[in-house]
Amino acid sequence: MGSCLIRIFFSLFVIFFATPSYAQKQGQAAIDSLLKELPKQKEDTNKVNLLDGLSSDYNSINHDEGIKYGQQAVELALRLSWRKGIAITNNCLGDNYLYKSDYSRALRYFQKALKIDEEIKNKNGVATVTRNIGAVYIMQSDFPKGLEYYFKALKMNEDIGDKNGIVIITAYIGEVYLQIDCPKALEYYFKALKMAEEIGNKSGIAIATEGIGNAYNIQSNFSKAFEYYLKALKTDEEIGDKEGIARVAGNIGIEYAKQKNYVMAMENFQKSLKIAKELGSKYGVAFNLCSIGTCFLSIIKDTSGKSKNDPALKKYIPIGGKAVLLHNIIDYFQQSIVISKEIYSPQIIQECYENLAEAYKLSGDYKKSLEAADNYHAIKDSVFSQENNKKIIQQGMKFEYEKKEAVAKVEQEKKDAIAGKEIQKQKLVRNGFVGGFAVVLLFAGIFFGQRNKIKEGKKKSDELLLNILPAEVAEELKAKGSAEAKLIDEVTVLFTDFKGFTQLSEKLSPKALVAEINDCFSAFDNIMQKYGVEKIKTIGDSYMAAGGLPTPNKTHPGDVVKSALEIQQFMQEHNKMKEAVGEPFFEIRIGIHSGSVVAGIVGVKKFAYDIWGDTVNTAARMEQNSEAGKINISQTTYELVKDKFSCEYRGEIDAKGKGMLKMYFVT
Repeated sequence: MGSCLIRIFFSLFVIFFATPSYAQKQGQAAIDSLLKELPKQKEDTNKVNLLDGLSSDYNSINHDEGIKYGQQAVELALRLSWRKGIAITNNCLGDNYLYKSDYSRALRYFQKALKIDEEIKNKNGVATVTRNIGAVYIMQSDFPKGLEYYFKALKMNEDIGDKNGIVIITAYIGEVYLQIDCPKALEYYFKALKMAEEIGNKSGIAIATEGIGNAYNIQSNFSKAFEYYLKALKTDEEIGDKEGIARVAGNIGIEYAKQKNYVMAMENFQKSLKIAKELGSKYGVAFNLCSIGTCFLSIIKDTSGKSKNDPALKKYIPIGGKAVLLHNIIDYFQQSIVISKEIYSPQIIQECYENLAEAYKLSGDYKKSLEAADNYHAIKDSVFSQENNKKIIQQGMKFEYEKKEAVAKVEQEKKDAIAGKEIQKQKLVRNGFVGGFAVVLLFAGIFFGQRNKIKEGKKKSDELLLNILPAEVAEELKAKGSAEAKLIDEVTVLFTDFKGFTQLSEKLSPKALVAEINDCFSAFDNIMQKYGVEKIKTIGDSYMAAGGLPTPNKTHPGDVVKSALEIQQFMQEHNKMKEAVGEPFFEIRIGIHSGSVVAGIVGVKKFAYDIWGDTVNTAARMEQNSEAGKINISQTTYELVKDKFSCEYRGEIDAKGKGMLKMYFVT
């Protein structure tokens, strides 16, 4: 089936949103019931609990409504000076912001709740909020920090004997290890499963068995994965967890498709699709539409020439034959692409275009087949970048994990050898006193003579390091010998490029070409330094920089646009001088986009600080769709700077691999 149906239908840490401790999709009926009950309550503490319940129930349906009721709950609890209520409502608000991916606010509310729970000695509350803080770090891909809080929460739950809490947090830990160490992940999943079975926690059983299935799937042990997916599905159906049923049914469909049992694969994909539609899960709908289309495509290809009595042919080839089915297949892929673009899921878009090209080819429409193939190759860049980001994060996490294991081993070895070292130390002190005094006199002159040279060398090496890396990263590298990759939520990325560079470079000697680029890029470096924007790298005639990193700030959109305007002005003046003396000159295009990136050091030699993510790709598209001498910005950046700079709307422009995007010139 080519590259098709090799995905696992689960989102990292999806269990965070599926456990009973958090808001569930209880539906509008439950919300209506709480809204009717609220005016009837005379006790203010009951009103706080009802508002908190509304906040939780709205959380997975309408984040803004959830936040509104959560804030009302907090305000009422504050007026009552009900400290436990204040902690509970702050924790609920933290949940809401975490669902909304507003991690800074989520962390702020969780920390408020934690402080109060610690002061009033609410051990259950402390354990829950500690776990939630861990989830914030995990969702930002800071896995070592997240694990630190998860293990704290596990210890707290063990101390207070909260077995349900132990099951949940143990499964969380398994989910984290799934990214770097499948055997370790299985160890924690099996621990969670054993305890869940002992206490009869069916939700915990479903979560753990699904996780075990995912771990075996990653290890390519598909028979074991299939076995545990079936167990998870059965448990989810018993407790009526629709989200769990949809996820696991999708995974089971993939396993059946691998076995070429298309009838059973299709039944599971259709079951998953139906539930995804009921829950309003756009990702689930897009995933299953793509999977169904892919499965139909495989039926046509793999059953070609078989008897009409083949179960898959008999069940799914409609009246009108394969031509009609191909039309339906194309429709499934097109629907999935539309939804996937709304939620920006490049992996699904890539798979749809790859299979759409095949479907058009089989239908004889070679023109559309080529168009789909072009779109497939265009989106591959974005997917490749995302996969690289994930690998960087996973490698960083693996390094931290292995480093802690090594430190623990070294500490143990130190303890074992301490007695011998102490004896040796006493001998050295006794014997070294006499001989050491003479050595000190001998080397004192050499030491003082070399000290100034060492200081000077250190100063030069520090300056060199700061010239290569941001100061914050350089200090971390010097202190620890490594620097962690970080997800930064809000940055603004700038790309510049010289129009017609190849043609103009042919008119200049190599020496003159390098000198010209150096003059321009040196001026750009000074401009970036002036506005606090970080230069990332140059690639040929392209210059890349970003504001808002490595230390996040709120001024990055304006800083970057100011830098771009000054670059624009510099190039205008520089080109006038070149033109006056009859020399060729470069016309610059500038593109800017704002969003999140992963930032960190690449390599072990010749360190390079770099950034990755879809934000980088989109910024590059802004530059490619700019015009000579112009600054082209995205809709996202425009919304951040429209009150400070004059901008001209260009309309929607087709950006390669991105579709139609709104763009603006800064005037």
